[in-house]
Amino acid sequence: MKKTFASLALTLLTLFANGVVQAEAPPEGYRAIFDGKTLDGWQARPHFNPTELANMPAEERDAKLTQWMTEAKQHWTIENGELVNDGKGPYLTTNDNFRDYELLLEYKTVPRADSGIYLKGTPQVQIWDSTEEAKFKIGAGLGSGGLWNNSPGAPGKDPAKLADKPFGEWNSFKIRQIGARTSVWLNGEKVVDNAIMENYWDRKSPLAVEGPIQLQTHGGEIRWRNLFVREFSGDEANEILSRQDNDSFKSLFNGENLDGWQGAVDNYEVVDGAIRCKAGHGGLLLTDDQYSNFVARVEFRLPPGGNNGLAIRSPLTGDAAYQAMTELQVLDNEHPKYAKLDPRQYHGSVYGMIAAKRGYLRETGQWNFQEVTVNGSRIKVELNGNVILDADVADVTEFMAGRPHPGKDRKTGYFGFAGHNDPVEFRSVSIRELPATPEASN
Repeated sequence: MKKTFASLALTLLTLFANGVVQAEAPPEGYRAIFDGKTLDGWQARPHFNPTELANMPAEERDAKLTQWMTEAKQHWTIENGELVNDGKGPYLTTNDNFRDYELLLEYKTVPRADSGIYLKGTPQVQIWDSTEEAKFKIGAGLGSGGLWNNSPGAPGKDPAKLADKPFGEWNSFKIRQIGARTSVWLNGEKVVDNAIMENYWDRKSPLAVEGPIQLQTHGGEIRWRNLFVREFSGDEANEILSRQDNDSFKSLFNGENLDGWQGAVDNYEVVDGAIRCKAGHGGLLLTDDQYSNFVARVEFRLPPGGNNGLAIRSPLTGDAAYQAMTELQVLDNEHPKYAKLDPRQYHGSVYGMIAAKRGYLRETGQWNFQEVTVNGSRIKVELNGNVILDADVADVTEFMAGRPHPGKDRKTGYFGFAGHNDPVEFRSVSIRELPATPEASN
């Protein structure tokens, strides 16, 4: 027998009176990482270096995880579809690791509480009492949402505006992370805009390529609800990265032919909107124009064992690795035939001079997004949202095999590709010029 409208209304009133609240359904494209009823999908971990945990013997690591979860259950409860922590104990931590993703959640806390959200197992998007004057000197008065563990003065450390709601009200976060590039919206206000999140555990290395989300506990009750994640494909992540300041870049490739390029044009072809080096061929494919200081963007796709390079301030002829300022490696790092290379030969490296950090390429066959900044003698390489190299070639005094690089001090030259017989592909090639170095010359 169907319920009448009156009886249905009475049922709903009874549910609300008893504090039974249904969690929201995930928005389209997202999935819930908290089911509103259990801790399925979660483990526990305190402030602990993920690398140290991963390097533990399996038996010791499992014992730690069991101990931490036992402790966590003394301080975490579930009430009316909300995760509730009393301000103590290990942090709830997702079993899943995330690489490129968007996180939605809501939280509500109390005066003088101090909490946060660890991303990829790293502290943290800050949550605290923005009215607590005792902490104004360390930034509390600026509000929540900043990447608080970034270095002083670094982009994103402080939120762009104070967007916290009064105590007793729910706050909402949207956090987007592509590589280490992190944007944060608090209550609909963008408080961090595409900032690099630093690796708290190892300041000399980029943020881990992937890791868990952790809900920090720190001195006061905090409640969490409606935790949803959307994971991005590599192409989606590349598109998001390419949006930033896109209007300030000039396209170097029309997607149809090699107009605007010179050099070994017969050794390259345009296939499906991408420049591809012909298999068994190579050589320098260079822009018609020369550039001094610039930011270049390119998407590239490697076949298994693929090898190519970005020619930086190159002459029209010669070996870009030595005659240009440099050849920045474009290489399938994980292929067995490259297992014993010099570190200065792997992807993103200033060839034979400065090694880039490894581990940030997408799987072979996927498109990668790379941004290269050349300013004076300094080169920065950002791969898929992670800075894998930031160094000054003027400081280099030791060269691979003791072979000097006569072109490393060039102040201007052509930009392009240094093919090495493999069908490596490039697309979405663009450039933004920077102010020239005084007295720039060949």
